[in-house]
Amino acid sequence: MPLRNRAALITGGSRGIGKGIAQGLAQEGVRIAISYRTNKTAAQNTLRILQSQGAECFAVEADATDPEKVQFLLDAVLERFGRLDILVNNVGEFNWKLVADTSADEWQKVIASNLYSVFHASKAALPAMRRQHWGRIINLGAVGAERAFGQGTISAYAAAKAAVVSFSRSLAIEEAKAGITVNVINPSNIDERELTADEARRIRDARSPMGRPPSSEDVTAAVKFFASDTADYITGQVINVTGGWML
Repeated sequence: MPLRNRAALITGGSRGIGKGIAQGLAQEGVRIAISYRTNKTAAQNTLRILQSQGAECFAVEADATDPEKVQFLLDAVLERFGRLDILVNNVGEFNWKLVADTSADEWQKVIASNLYSVFHASKAALPAMRRQHWGRIINLGAVGAERAFGQGTISAYAAAKAAVVSFSRSLAIEEAKAGITVNVINPSNIDERELTADEARRIRDARSPMGRPPSSEDVTAAVKFFASDTADYITGQVINVTGGWML
């Protein structure tokens, strides 16, 4: 278990993809910190699952769009684990609205959640990773983000995710000599029922060439790869976990 005793922070790790990533890394012996904004009950439920796997873990309430709260979060991780090896930026709000119907506040909220959160957490993580000369920053994008895709009714989300890819590549260049890699995972739509891979295989999805929806386990496999020593020379890259959708 080459990832054993590494320390990871998953923002928005109390549910959905973040929860699945936390479980997958915990299975590899990684010490886990998750952040949540408001749903303490979900965070506690996730911690119980992680603890049942034998993981050392804890949760911190923190708004990932607030730089002061993000710094508090990073300080808590370093106080508890003494290091931070893996940062998974998973936070990202979403809405369905035409540009003409989107208020400035709504636009700002989606941009802040999907883009500013990545900047704040990545910047806060850099000092610890630089001291170690080892770090993995893994950002969650969206299918098509590397092509700056367009789709009606999700303009803010699409713009933010395309910017996440550009930001990640820029940061990868800046931190390569510090032993820090920065990569992006673009998942297709993840079922809110938090399907396991076996459950997903039993469901039909006409949008996917593979004929099934993705699961959090599919995304977690890519996270484990980017977090591993195997990917030591891979940075600034995008993996699409889409089953061939939108090729």
